Amino acid sequence: MVAPPPTGIYVPVPTFFSKPDPEGIPALDLATQTKHALHLASNGISGLVLLGSTGEAIAVTNSERKTLLAHIRQEMDKAGHKGYPIIAGTATQGIDDTITQLQISKDAGAQWGLVLAPGFFATCVTQEGLKNWYLAIANRSPLPILIYHYPAVSNSVALSASTFTTLSSHPNICGAKLSHGDLSLHTQLASSPLPSMSHDKFATFTGLGQQLLPVLTVGGAGAIDGLAAIFPKTVVRLCELIEKRDLMEARKLQEVVARGEGLVVGHGVVGVKEGVRRVLGWDSECRLPLVKGLGEEKWKEWEGVVAELDEIEKGLS
Repeated sequence: MVAPPPTGIYVPVPTFFSKPDPEGIPALDLATQTKHALHLASNGISGLVLLGSTGEAIAVTNSERKTLLAHIRQEMDKAGHKGYPIIAGTATQGIDDTITQLQISKDAGAQWGLVLAPGFFATCVTQEGLKNWYLAIANRSPLPILIYHYPAVSNSVALSASTFTTLSSHPNICGAKLSHGDLSLHTQLASSPLPSMSHDKFATFTGLGQQLLPVLTVGGAGAIDGLAAIFPKTVVRLCELIEKRDLMEARKLQEVVARGEGLVVGHGVVGVKEGVRRVLGWDSECRLPLVKGLGEEKWKEWEGVVAELDEIEKGLS
């Protein structure tokens, strides 16, 4: 049985790209990627999720995957963060392709894989098929894996609680990221009395920071949260308040975080990159079909809550 990632706040890190080349393809910007990663590690973030949905994984080649992961592992080690938790995402439809990406990720220094459910055959896939797909990957994966449950990007494919229960008994499956609003499923997994789902064997992370208070209350391990890419100390502070059971202060901060999370939910990786650029000063292109930037008019909708969060962030030690 493998250990899950440590509890806490993780960031689904955006992949930073420089200006497009003559063919219109932006290259990896490893220097900015490193600056952002070190900023997160120095401000309370428990670990990084690289090349997930926020990392535009489907637009990154396997060669680039190896380069990016190996570079960040090397730079984290050099900066004194040796062994810092790195989770590598996958977003393929095939078992062999997923195994290939997991092997590349392990060789480059990742300690866990986050495997997105396949959505291509959404209209006819069954829970039995999904269960066997994950078992086939877990049997061959060189990394322990977490199940990435994100129906919005998986063509509405959803795993049932019973499917999670079955998969949790596999020795190479150690947790899940749930990126949806179904608190019932969070509760059934995080509060399960089954030995295979005990917290030292199976960690349930929410993918939505606006749910952090209720999810931690029912036994969740933490969050893999996009807003924390912009305001790491604030989201970490929220987690600490909940863990200390300072619920009055936690509720106040959760309300502000929930409003800020609208930027992430409404605009995805484009919104995260816009926030990182405007708040932290690190710019990045997107790869097609995504287009960089929200525009000034759209950004005005978020200026108020971003300023509020920025004030909170700067007030935290």
